Order: sequence, then structure tokens, then C-alpha cells
Amino acid sequence: MNSILRTEKLCKSFSNGGVQQHVIKNLDIEIKEKDFTVIMGASGSGKSTLLYALSGMDKPTLGKVFFGNEDISDYSNDQLAVFRRKNCGFVFQSIYLLENMNIFDNILTGALVAQKNSAELIKKTEELLKKVGIKEDVWNKYPNQLSGGECQRVGIVRAVINEPKILFADEPTGSLNSSSSSDVMDIFTELNRRGQSIVLITHDLKTALRGNRVIYIRDGSSVGEYEMPHYGTDDIRKRRDGLQSFLDSMGW
Repeated sequence: MNSILRTEKLCKSFSNGGVQQHVIKNLDIEIKEKDFTVIMGASGSGKSTLLYALSGMDKPTLGKVFFGNEDISDYSNDQLAVFRRKNCGFVFQSIYLLENMNIFDNILTGALVAQKNSAELIKKTEELLKKVGIKEDVWNKYPNQLSGGECQRVGIVRAVINEPKILFADEPTGSLNSSSSSDVMDIFTELNRRGQSIVLITHDLKTALRGNRVIYIRDGSSVGEYEMPHYGTDDIRKRRDGLQSFLDSMGW
């Protein structure tokens, strides 16, 4: 399978009171097309910083980030904004829906920035909302009238409406109850089954089980990887035991 993202000697540092903090250190990783890649590690290990660098939300201090054969490391902020709009979708723990817009307009407004065919986008938004289980009588409601799980499903629709080549998710189930978490991860699993490339950060074992590849980060470096079949194609108990054993060996 072809590489969709890769890094070469990726480094990211921040200045804190005149002291340089090296969050990502000479990191070489590769993300394959159609993979569901999960990034795990302790708090402060550099997971979110890595996601921001991979997605063009932040620039590396040193090293390279390649999207396919395209080096995005030296792009200007404007170039990175265009790159993200064309290629990336984002789902976060904090959903960032606009409180003064109903959920339908929350999705449509962002989509119209990248596409101009409003009639086509309206139809597509309707289809996607139905697919993630958001009923028609909810479409005109505002975010504060929905549950956390419903808002996160709307956030996923907003992230995939422009058919991104890669979908980034940072703790997308972190603030949800177990039932809503399972529903949201079912959507991610189905997206990946249809060929969506996904990079997801999580602390949660159940969430990580949905991936087919787990990269473990410690102190800004990749210290281990674990590969599994795509979710639903193997025995779940064996899958859980295998991943748990790997995480234990990483000191998780």
C-alpha cells in the first residue's frame, strides 16, 4: 500500500522561559493509505504535537513532512491552510461547533469554503447525517440542544463532507460516555472500511482496538509499533489480548 504521510528526522521544540523543550525528536514514521493508524503514549509524550505537525496545523522545527511526494515542511501559513482544506479532515475531543448556527449550517458553512455547488453539498450533508444516525427532526437544532455523542457525530460529518484524503482525530471519544463512544467508533470503523485513511490519538484501549496499526510514542520518539488485521476480521478477544500485551511491554 502506498504511503500517504511520512516524516524524516522530524523535530519540534518550544521555548519555555528561555529553555528549549524538545517535544518531538528525530521522528521517522510512515502512514499508509487506507490504514487506521492509532497513536498512543503517556500524557506529555508528544502525541498531539505530532498530529499537528503531520496535518500541517503546525510547522516542524527541523525535519520533513511529506504528503505523498509533496514536502509540506516549508509551506507558508497560507499554503498550509489550502493544503488542509483540500486534503485533511479533523475531529477533536472539543467539537468546536458554532453555537449560533444549527447543526446543518455548521456542516454546510465549512464545506462551502472549499466547494461552491451548494445544491450538491446540501444533498450530501443530508445523506451523511442520515448515515451517522442524526434524524431529520434534529437538523435545525443548535449544538446546545444535542447530546455530546450527537455533537461528535455532527463533527465527523463536518470533517468528511469534503472527502479528505486523510482524517485526523485527537481523543474523539475522550468526553463521551461508553455508549456514545462505541457509536462514534463504529462510524470511524465504517469510514475506514470504505477506504478512509485515519490517524487517531487515544488513551483508551477499546478505541485503539479499532485501528489496524498502533504507534507508541514516548518522550517524542516512536518506541514501538503493533499491527493487527482490520477491525471485525479477527477474534476480538485475541485482538484485545495482543494489543494489551504490546501496551504492557511499552509501559502503558
